[in-house]
Amino acid sequence: MIKPRLKVLGPDDVAPEVRTIFDAYLRERGNIPNMFRTAAARPQHLVTMIAHFRTVMNEGTVPPLLKELLTVRVSHFNHCRY
Repeated sequence: MIKPRLKVLGPDDVAPEVRTIFDAYLRERGNIPNMFRTAAARPQHLVTMIAHFRTVMNEGTVPPLLKELLTVRVSHFNHCRY
């Protein structure tokens, strides 16, 4: 696997507004997805990304769990850490 060019940020490395988002994900999922930890370097991008992600995952007729499984599988095919 190729090493990422951007640093993956942890809760102690981010701005206070991002920390709030991270805390919400920790409560909801028990983890902070790496894609959000990477996007945290640009807080406004992260906010926009999460709004899009929540819309995609929570609307439509495909159950969220199946969407999550598909996301993990596509990441695996592309040799990408999800």
